[in-house]
Amino acid sequence: MTNIDRTVDLDRRGRDWYIDKAVSWLVFVGGASAIVLILGIFAFVTKEGLGFILGPMNFVEFFTNPAWRPTSRPPTYGILALMAGTASVTGLAMLISVPFSLGAAIYIGEFATGKVRETLKVLVELLAAIPSVVWGFIGLSIMNPLIIRVFNVPLGLGILNSGIILGLMAAPIMTTIAEDALKAVPDSYREAAEAMGASRWQVILKVVLPAAKHGLMAAVLLGVGRGFGETMAVLMSSGHSINLPTSPFDSVRALTATIAAELGEAPGGSDHFRALFTIGILLFLVTFAINLTADIVVRGKGKR
Repeated sequence: MTNIDRTVDLDRRGRDWYIDKAVSWLVFVGGASAIVLILGIFAFVTKEGLGFILGPMNFVEFFTNPAWRPTSRPPTYGILALMAGTASVTGLAMLISVPFSLGAAIYIGEFATGKVRETLKVLVELLAAIPSVVWGFIGLSIMNPLIIRVFNVPLGLGILNSGIILGLMAAPIMTTIAEDALKAVPDSYREAAEAMGASRWQVILKVVLPAAKHGLMAAVLLGVGRGFGETMAVLMSSGHSINLPTSPFDSVRALTATIAAELGEAPGGSDHFRALFTIGILLFLVTFAINLTADIVVRGKGKR
């Protein structure tokens, strides 16, 4: 190797070193900025909500009173009906989406092959790309008259409508994560079971699903978090009426929808304004707990 070649090689190595360092710093800044932004959002929401929490908030009334009347005289800040509406819509959505998502994941991961599998995966990803407001229009203009006609009820905007819409919205992410969890099960497990005479379904039910249970649980938990934090579609399809639900056809109001509908009209700095931020703190803590639980479940899978 000549001196010129050695010089060129050293220059190339030096350039590659600087590029690696620059990329490493960019990745670090990107990851750190995400954490800083989340902490900043939480600090902002907490700052706005503390004025209500440390001031006029009555904890017993806030969590046990179903009446949400922030503009009455005197005002009443009770979120029991809002929590019941959120829980009922999310619960029905999970009843619909969990079997659908797990079934789709099993078919894509264990039965579909070649172009069929790739096509289905693309369709699932496209389903996840549909905007929330479009799902809300589907609930408002398609599901509403359909529920009225099928069940002979006066109004089709309620728990059933928003539960179906929310279930379809949560299904793609649950299907993707569940399919990844099934795919992570080693093929040696399947081969050993088949060598012992197990049928295809016996392999799936007795071997694959138990081995992938942590990933499947994480998929369900992330789906719950997705449903719990949804706003626009629930606002448009739930009827947006404050009720303690007794039927799947009842109109309800969700916590997220309440913030979206009232925040623009609440005077800045008022108790009503701060109470909405207090609901935001509650939502942040609940979704954080759900995501943390899912992360712990996945980490438990990795340790195994």
